[in-house]
Amino acid sequence: MEYDIEFWNAVDDLVNSSEIVIDRPKGSSHPKYPDFAYRVDYGYLKDTSSMDGAGIDVWVGSNDKKVDAIMCIVDLMKKDSEIKILIGCTEEEKKIVYETHNKTPFMKGILIQR
Repeated sequence: MEYDIEFWNAVDDLVNSSEIVIDRPKGSSHPKYPDFAYRVDYGYLKDTSSMDGAGIDVWVGSNDKKVDAIMCIVDLMKKDSEIKILIGCTEEEKKIVYETHNKTPFMKGILIQR
């Protein structure tokens, strides 16, 4: 559909015009949950805003830095939802991101691939 192409072009424009900040590199622990280790680089787009008031979240994989997919998340604990943009993720990294957002009963996500 035409709108699908326009959506992905808009996401590309957003990512390409923003600085990617990786504040939780692969292997680091979550600041509130030290038992959780990031298995893919995680960060945000500087000078953007998401539902939580912070920058739009991104997962950055090991492939070319192109937008691959988005995760649409519903968080029942925070009672919010948001998207997370996947950039340069391999199929294995996409699987890791998907599993990360679906491992508890309080957070569920759907992966929408480009």
